[in-house]
Amino acid sequence: MLLSNLENYQIILASKSKRRQDLLSGLNIPFGVYPIEVDESFPPELIGMDIPIYLSKKKFQACTSIMNEKTMIITADTVVWYQGQVFGKPKDREEAKSMLTTLSGKTHDVITGVTIATFRKQRTFGVASEVRFARIAEEEIDYYLDHFEPYDKAGGYAVQEWIGYIGVEYINGSYYNVMGLPVQRLYNELKNWKE
Repeated sequence: MLLSNLENYQIILASKSKRRQDLLSGLNIPFGVYPIEVDESFPPELIGMDIPIYLSKKKFQACTSIMNEKTMIITADTVVWYQGQVFGKPKDREEAKSMLTTLSGKTHDVITGVTIATFRKQRTFGVASEVRFARIAEEEIDYYLDHFEPYDKAGGYAVQEWIGYIGVEYINGSYYNVMGLPVQRLYNELKNWKE
């Protein structure tokens, strides 16, 4: 393994997100998956970066029962932040359409909080990417909602799907962060991991 400092750990991605699993796989680091269900509510006074950071820590707390001295757990949470408002996963079609209509023609932030934890150490960080949407017509939003699954995605969209192809004018920051895991930053954190 390239990252020899991690050889003694059993790395576990605590996530049921297929996208996060695929992105972590791209780093060629062996890991297992521990799918978790966590209530994604957060204190109302939290804003911006604080929200996914809080939720990534909350996800870690939900899997402490599987920790031992050789375990390294990685958790992550992604939100869309626009004008002081957080857009999480839409609960239904109406909310997904409302989110996409609001974001159409505007710039928003996609923020991911990541927690890496072992028996002796915990490190949490956040990464933000700025995403600019072109104007998206109502029939285009309806087409997306009819043909894709926006309900498990922050802001009601996946950048790597059709809506990203036709709607994203530019991204300032990590593309993979918009997908749900800032793999370049995560790799650096793992590369420099010491206890």
